[in-house]
Amino acid sequence: MAYFDDETTRKKKATALLLLMHLREHDEQLLQAQYLLLQGRGKLKRRREPRSMWVRKWLSDRRRERYGHYSTLLKELKTEDEKAFYNYTRLPRGLYDEVLRRVEGRIEKKDTWYRKSLPPGLKLSITLRHLACSDNYPSLSYNFRVAPNTISLIINEVCDAIKAEFAAEVIQCPTTTEEWTAIAEQFEKRWQFPHCCGALDSNMWRNYKGFFSIVLMALVDADYKFLWIDVGSDGSSNDASIYNGSELKEGLESPNNIFNLPEEKSLPGDDVPVPYYIVGDNAFGINKSPMNPFSIRNMEHHERIFNYRLSRARRVVENAFGILAHKFRIMLRTMNERPEACRKIITTCVILHNLIRLRYPATHNNLMDLEDQNQNVIPGAWRNDKILAEAVLGHIVLGLLSWKRRRRRTLDWLLGC
Repeated sequence: MAYFDDETTRKKKATALLLLMHLREHDEQLLQAQYLLLQGRGKLKRRREPRSMWVRKWLSDRRRERYGHYSTLLKELKTEDEKAFYNYTRLPRGLYDEVLRRVEGRIEKKDTWYRKSLPPGLKLSITLRHLACSDNYPSLSYNFRVAPNTISLIINEVCDAIKAEFAAEVIQCPTTTEEWTAIAEQFEKRWQFPHCCGALDSNMWRNYKGFFSIVLMALVDADYKFLWIDVGSDGSSNDASIYNGSELKEGLESPNNIFNLPEEKSLPGDDVPVPYYIVGDNAFGINKSPMNPFSIRNMEHHERIFNYRLSRARRVVENAFGILAHKFRIMLRTMNERPEACRKIITTCVILHNLIRLRYPATHNNLMDLEDQNQNVIPGAWRNDKILAEAVLGHIVLGLLSWKRRRRRTLDWLLGC
């Protein structure tokens, strides 16, 4: 009887010991899991289900080449209707071929034993269509027969390639006295406003949450080309803080004149030296290089004349933003991309705009504001765009230092013309 009691006791002890060991192991695992959760690394990974198919049949290479827009519609437009091709891609055919030739090496991939790479022309066409009409990824996927997740990668890749290939060539802030003088002469010839080296403005775009999140600040010459841009400042920042922290202000107001602005020079028929400046509105108060208009409160007749002449010079930057948004409709709608991708897209649109102004300057003639013989403004076609008219344009970023003296001398000269 004692033997059976001892055997039973040993079994109970052994069972209790195994249970205790199991509980301790379980407690250790539980504690470890809690620790990982607290560290933010404890998300349990769901077991990925195997794919039912490698690629959907309607996205296959064969059907893409047979039915996709790049292999069918785009080729027809390119050979039969150049106007429709320009409307589809927002680039003239010659410029489209140039862009493709120059970025082809940057976006081309090698074929593998199990997958063919997408043609560079297809990638460029998808990106241009996205910029032109802001089609979402599923819509582009149905048109070009490329998976939406692949399209998101393609657009970033092509924008990076265009920026790397063209940015330094077509967006050049002047750094020599001769370049600034040429711009000032262009403003005086076209808009009868002397010593003006550019018009500065900013524009904002909404994110998917509905509020402004990205700001584009730009300096524009008299030919509607962007000379300098700053993309990506937060929409919560006011224009003054963006401009005050920009490299443009640092260069324009540098004691060493690192931008090599021309020295002060008297206006024609006058003997008082007047510095060179950029123009804008009253968004900022007082700064060194920009010139802004008189306040509309208690404005006298001669001050009203000055504001009118200054607004004619400022109109180029308003037109530049209007033409940019009219051609690339993605600028008018909520961008659903990440902020980094939005910066790339905006920069790419500016580059393409400048390329058109350089290669095909007559393309935008019907879009910009014009003046008749009596200097009455004829609104450009972009102002008739209802969506664009309802879009919220940014505020011109500008200020003035010694503004009373400089503005008064310019006013006196304008009244004497």
